Amino acid sequence: MAMPLRQSIKVATYLAEQKLRKRDKFPLIVELEPLFACNLKCEGCGKIQHPAGVLKQRMPVAQAVGAVLESGAPMVSIAGGEPLMHPQIDEIVRQLVAKRKYVFLCTNAMLLRKKMDKFTPSPYFAFAVHIDGLRERHDESVAKEGVFDEAVEAIKEAKRRGFRVTTNSTFFNTDTPQTIIEVLNFLNDDLRVDEMMISPAYAYEKAPDQEHFLGVEQTRELFKKAFAGGNRRKWRLNHSPLFLDFLEGRVDFPCTAWAIPNYSLFGWQRPCYLMSDGYVPTYRELVEETDWDKYGRGKDPRCANCMAHCGYEPTAVLATMGSLKESLRAMRETVSGNRE
Repeated sequence: MAMPLRQSIKVATYLAEQKLRKRDKFPLIVELEPLFACNLKCEGCGKIQHPAGVLKQRMPVAQAVGAVLESGAPMVSIAGGEPLMHPQIDEIVRQLVAKRKYVFLCTNAMLLRKKMDKFTPSPYFAFAVHIDGLRERHDESVAKEGVFDEAVEAIKEAKRRGFRVTTNSTFFNTDTPQTIIEVLNFLNDDLRVDEMMISPAYAYEKAPDQEHFLGVEQTRELFKKAFAGGNRRKWRLNHSPLFLDFLEGRVDFPCTAWAIPNYSLFGWQRPCYLMSDGYVPTYRELVEETDWDKYGRGKDPRCANCMAHCGYEPTAVLATMGSLKESLRAMRETVSGNRE
């Protein structure tokens, strides 16, 4: 686990405060979508399937920042769509960083070199570049040639300028343990990004490609083989050890979607970033008025094959905090990752 020590301490302190307050449900990180528009048409994403009028909308800065502050979450992941298409994205980031929120700006990096001057390096800010494979595989997944090369150059430039850079890689049933190993070795050893996040693909209902999403057993077998030989310890993965155990099938968890809520142009999305069963205007309403017990594998058929980090990483984090053994294990990996 390669999360910076300062960030690890803040998150641990936040979790301890929630326990002292005896809060059952609280946000760990907010998925903020200030727009749905994108400059790519990825086959595994359903976000740009919204009507043209919706794709033209941009969330006001005050609304975006206000939602994060209302939730109280210590971290925010700004996604979309492509957030660099938002004309005031730099101001959203600036205000959140000023509030000492840890901000991850998710991007396909096509606009990153052009827009980089708008941002300032900070320990509270990171670009999170989406990389789904090496050149041929990544360009195929985003349905456009040249995207991988541009992303690589943008990452190099951002690192040169002193920005923290993380990556986010989604894997499908067309992947093999070797393709996972190859891209993570490249990101870890060649590009030397600060952290890497991984996730099995979830079957978006509106995604053009419905044939290549992973099932639960496929996911477990895929990651078990990819993690073999000490790879887990070598890669700077931005995940708790228990979540990686979960991907391998060593442990199983219930979903805690309320811990990584989604706020978009429509409001707070029920129940999670990946499924849409309506929207509410406040985080409190989302938490208190959603029937969370009806979601998850074995409860809702849409959840049957989901092992995505947005549902299960927070469960793993909470399980870690509730166990001295697992807390020490996570601490060892955090310290080890920060020494590299």
